[in-house]
Amino acid sequence: MGRRQFFTSLQALVRSPENSAPHTEMLPVIDDAFAVGVLDLSIRIGESMLSSGAPASEVTLTIVRVAGVYGLDPVHVDVSYNSITVAHHRSGADKPITLMRVVRSQAPDHARLQRLQALVTEIRGGMPVEAARAEFRIVRRTPFAYHPPVIVAAQALLAVGVAVMFGANWLVILLSFIAAGGAAITQFLLGRVHVPFFFSQVAGAFVLTLIAAVAPSLEATGWPVAQDIKPTVIVASGIVLMLAGLTVVGAAQDAIDGFALTATGRILELMTQTLGVVLGILAGLETARVVGAGMDVPNDSLPFGPLPLQFVGAALIAVSVTIYNGAGLRVVAVSVGLSVVAWAGYTAASALGFETAAASGVGAFAGSLVGILAAYRLHVPSVAITTAAILPMVPGAAVFRGLLGVVESGSSTALLLSGFTTLASAATVGIALAVGASLGIYVGQPLRASLGTVIRARARERS
Repeated sequence: MGRRQFFTSLQALVRSPENSAPHTEMLPVIDDAFAVGVLDLSIRIGESMLSSGAPASEVTLTIVRVAGVYGLDPVHVDVSYNSITVAHHRSGADKPITLMRVVRSQAPDHARLQRLQALVTEIRGGMPVEAARAEFRIVRRTPFAYHPPVIVAAQALLAVGVAVMFGANWLVILLSFIAAGGAAITQFLLGRVHVPFFFSQVAGAFVLTLIAAVAPSLEATGWPVAQDIKPTVIVASGIVLMLAGLTVVGAAQDAIDGFALTATGRILELMTQTLGVVLGILAGLETARVVGAGMDVPNDSLPFGPLPLQFVGAALIAVSVTIYNGAGLRVVAVSVGLSVVAWAGYTAASALGFETAAASGVGAFAGSLVGILAAYRLHVPSVAITTAAILPMVPGAAVFRGLLGVVESGSSTALLLSGFTTLASAATVGIALAVGASLGIYVGQPLRASLGTVIRARARERS
């Protein structure tokens, strides 16, 4: 007997134990009509979340959780860039139940996303399916939080924040506000007549660049403040504005999560819309050169202003981008705090000798790490506050300086190569921002889970 126990123990060290679980399981009795209703509710919630800016992994997890609350398990979910497919095959059933929804448009609406997350929390708390369906219809029909004039003003305020970060004087700040407002109004009017967003980006960047090119002519007025006009600041503020609505973090997160099709679609959209900005700036620079209002290529990168102004500008950018994305006051307040955290991380990394791209990645990591913890405690969408936190680090000035070098190079190979090098550096910063923000989210998720466990344990002790 002892020898048999010895060999049994030795075998257990080498081989995995056989499954001793029973081959049958208790299954809830769910008819087809109820299952279809639950799947329809789950996929509609997922569709609204995806169109409002949520990453594909969060959409998938939400659909599975909502269906599981009402007894549908397992549920198979396939999320692509513009469609969602959900299938449930019960044991013994002849055919699976499969539903598909097409995501026709994707525009960030973080207030709606926040309400959808609150609805999912109520569902997991025991909300009946009919009540959940009625509440979802209310959430889906809720209009965008702000009227168009408020959105245009918020976009212009974003440009002001960028100009403040660079320590610009009041005239450059005013010109940045006017240029960004002109670009925003142009894009709004083109959107009303259903012009594709690519051409809207081209037109907005063209208007912005022309205003910046004409701005130095104010030096003829003799104003002392007009002698220090920097067109690069005006265009850089507009570039940050037109890249504000792009899903850089969402695309990177989808790629890391393994949602290759969704990530590819978002990255292609990101590249196309960024190309629209580039073409608009190139067209504006060439037009300005033809009419005799060309700009000289700056030799050095544009320096930031005093440190306090950098934090003020970052806070203004966070306020404007959260309003532009339809977030509520709670998200606005949290985003302002996170923008300060992210910029503090960037400043500290730069002071330690990190290059611009590495420092930007550190700042994005700090902002997203703190952001995902704050999102859990304050019940706000993490994607909303993370986007606002990293936007002040978007290299708008470097993009414009590189494009200006390419346009004004002429026959100078050195100037042409310098322009492409600057553009490559700007692209590296963009990649660092996406990677840093995604890394902060993934590191913050287990910390958030541990924090939730501690909070629940303390609550049980007090009760």
